[in-house]
Amino acid sequence: MQMEQSIAHGVEVIAPKRHLVFAYYVSGHGFGHATRVVEVVRHLILAGHDVHMVTGAPDFVFTSEIQSPRLLFRKVVLDCGAVQADALTVDPIASLEKYSQMSVLPRASVLATEIQWLNSIKADLVISDVVPIACRAAADAGIRSVCVTNFSWDFIYAEYVMVAGSHYRSVLQQIAEDYSHSEFVIRLPGYSPMPAFRGVIDVPLVVRRLHKSREEVRKDLGVPDDVKLVIFNFGGQVCGASDNQELPPNFIKLAKDVYTPDLIAASDCMLGKIGYGTVSEAMAYKLPFIFIRRDYFNEEPYLREMLENYQGGVEMARRDMLSGCWIPYLERAVNLKPCYEGGTNGAGCSYTTRYSCWKELCVR
Repeated sequence: MQMEQSIAHGVEVIAPKRHLVFAYYVSGHGFGHATRVVEVVRHLILAGHDVHMVTGAPDFVFTSEIQSPRLLFRKVVLDCGAVQADALTVDPIASLEKYSQMSVLPRASVLATEIQWLNSIKADLVISDVVPIACRAAADAGIRSVCVTNFSWDFIYAEYVMVAGSHYRSVLQQIAEDYSHSEFVIRLPGYSPMPAFRGVIDVPLVVRRLHKSREEVRKDLGVPDDVKLVIFNFGGQVCGASDNQELPPNFIKLAKDVYTPDLIAASDCMLGKIGYGTVSEAMAYKLPFIFIRRDYFNEEPYLREMLENYQGGVEMARRDMLSGCWIPYLERAVNLKPCYEGGTNGAGCSYTTRYSCWKELCVR
């Protein structure tokens, strides 16, 4: 296959002369999966391919970074992730039950629908982050698949089964079997065990690029450079104040579609829950991160270890977060010196390596 080399938006892209069609399935859990998918998709689009997004995330998560007729959306959610009552409380039984209702009980019809759709768009490759049934649908459609992730849902749900009962064990077995149909996993840093996958390719952090400088962001917010700025970031699980609600002094209400990486890079500290998106962007932009643990989310210990290895994390007790006892944690955090110097362009610097694998997978 002949290749062409070009530079677009400051990113060197190896563009194949053969046009490819990718179907990219994104987990329905929160925004974190969608935000890291953005960077991978951006490179595929720059390389001249079509990408069909299968996601329930709002379009602005993608279109704020990518404006292209080659990016297409299909609003379908095929997994539920963890069902949460709030940003910190996971309901294990409800999570397993909802997944069963979405992807286990209607399995035959879901697979039939996905196979028909994949064939209708003439997909060359399925990418999943990290929807299990997408891998099986691809296999049944005669299309190869890969996953891009730092964890798998069979590992997350394993702890849930201990609470919900052994009769849910078949859900874990089905998820692991679905993942086994993928060719390999492109494994992100801070990963948990993922034994269901047959092969592994490790890449650096995948993080979104900045749009504005620290100075521009602070000017827009009306915050002087000598004032400490804390970003309160609990993802899509925490609703913002209503438009007519009066905020406490020194609090700033942000738009729902605000571009979070710019705010992270312009802040002095972040308070939130651990997830791949928040941890990776905090590390990339050297932002101290005060985090609150969530129960029943097995991904956390691995991300926490990565964060603390680079001197970027402070754990806050949940009771102190809820009671507003933040000052001791803030004082400690702003004196940290995060020291991550590793790669932050997992979606770009290894594109050529990944493409050499994808090229072989796409040969029918």
